[in-house]
Amino acid sequence: MKDNALGPQPKRRFVLTTRSEKGQEVAENPLDRNFEAPAANRVWVSDITYVATSEGWMYLCIVLDLCSRWVVGWSLSCALGAEMVLAAMTMAAIRRRPPRGTVSFRA
Repeated sequence: MKDNALGPQPKRRFVLTTRSEKGQEVAENPLDRNFEAPAANRVWVSDITYVATSEGWMYLCIVLDLCSRWVVGWSLSCALGAEMVLAAMTMAAIRRRPPRGTVSFRA
């Protein structure tokens, strides 16, 4: 094993990235797993991920148009928060100028 530079692989530490609380309401799912859109700017989806950089972890939020599968807005931040999501949505709205009804927020 030494001649072939083989050895044990250290076990990677588990990192908890979701902080959900029991008893919280589950958001409604208007797409019902139908990820096809009839035309551009009708359905946008968003997701957040984290990226390792030389300066530490950064959070990336993207807004994707389901019809074209293009990223229409994005935001990068050192902190995970609503401001990052709003910045990505604002960028998408400015770049694409969607018709009314594309983006709806429900409380």
